[in-house]
Amino acid sequence: MAQVLEFKLPDLGEGLTEAEIVRWLVQVGDVVAVDQPVVEVETAKAMVDIPCPYGGVVTARFGEEGTELPVGAPLLTVAVGAPAADGETEGSGNVLVGYGTSQAPARRRRVRPGESVPAVPVEVAGAPGAESAANGSAAAREVVEGPVPVISPLVRRLARENGLDLRELHGSGPDGLILRADVEYALRAAAAQGRTAAPATETRAPAMSAPPAPAAPVSSAAPAGLRVPLKGIRGAVADKLSRSRREIPDATCWVDADATELMRARTAMNAAGGPKISLIALLSRICTAALARFPELNSVVDMEAREVVQLDQVHLGFAAQTDRGLVVPVVRDAHARDAESLTAEFARLTEAARTGTLTPAELTGGTFTLNNYGVFGVDGSTPIINHPEAAMLGVGRIIPKPWVHEGELAVRQVVELSLTFDHRVCDGGTAGGFLRYVADCVEQPAVLLRTL
Repeated sequence: MAQVLEFKLPDLGEGLTEAEIVRWLVQVGDVVAVDQPVVEVETAKAMVDIPCPYGGVVTARFGEEGTELPVGAPLLTVAVGAPAADGETEGSGNVLVGYGTSQAPARRRRVRPGESVPAVPVEVAGAPGAESAANGSAAAREVVEGPVPVISPLVRRLARENGLDLRELHGSGPDGLILRADVEYALRAAAAQGRTAAPATETRAPAMSAPPAPAAPVSSAAPAGLRVPLKGIRGAVADKLSRSRREIPDATCWVDADATELMRARTAMNAAGGPKISLIALLSRICTAALARFPELNSVVDMEAREVVQLDQVHLGFAAQTDRGLVVPVVRDAHARDAESLTAEFARLTEAARTGTLTPAELTGGTFTLNNYGVFGVDGSTPIINHPEAAMLGVGRIIPKPWVHEGELAVRQVVELSLTFDHRVCDGGTAGGFLRYVADCVEQPAVLLRTL
């Protein structure tokens, strides 16, 4: 006898409490296997394919594409076969963070007032009306998708309310799918060019009981202009940076360094054959060596216990700008990697960031961040610490500048280094010592040999 099991939106990682349904990968009536991806969701950190822990027939889906669901809300129901001999339903184990499938899930939770979790229950395939329901669902998809590759009703509504013609866009999603980020980018571009969007609705003020004075200026509580929701990655970044400014008493110190010898060393390494070594990999080796000497900067502050916790491992985050916004992938155990391994891992994570395939685990757990803002053509910055870390090293562009070298004026490759640190974990002497050691390694890479 078939048993209908409910699969809920699992915990997708640290700090993630909701996700938006981007695309359903199965239809009602489809047969799914254990661990088969059934839905693509977008969180504040990444795009994630959710695998189903049960094998059977999909009997219902909960939530339309474009709908945001909280963790724990039902995603779909699956009709599975008879239980295993031991009385337990076969499952896939801990597929994602926060849920296991060795036991049947609890009953669907009651939706709190104000939550919007639309249900779309459909008969089991083979039951009366299942075929017509499936056909109706397919017809509905054709109407929704129309002549342009758009699935999400939220994307269509955002474009409609701002007078944007979706036929003019090229989607960045799979098979040219137009995503919300594509629409928001087009709206920002239109605003920059001075084009005015035609909103679909207009908000009017309620009638006054008495006419206003003739000379009174007309005012509005909401200023006119393009409104971009602080959601997804942009919202997560806003929350994290605001929290960092509220909680961390930060300070910044900086120094110019002669990077000529570092650039020569990299050239020599890459001329010797084998995999090419990236500049950020060399800077990472310098960072981990500096953190070994100044462990205060690889720490977190536990305010409840009023303790500074110095961490044993260095999980190095690095800022990466993508079409979806700023993300900070994390290189695990950076202190245990050589330059070749670091180069490969940076390349892998950077490509995943560009394609939007970073997992929540690859975006959390950093202990120190390296920010190479020189790629934007700027010399200096005062980085905001990536909470709850204790420090961030910023690296500006490396350019030829006049420099006194060995007592004579010469043209050298100069870079500005800046360190923003949590003043609770150390004083300026420690921060200055760290930054000076980094600068010494940049100027004379042989200094690193002392720590190898």
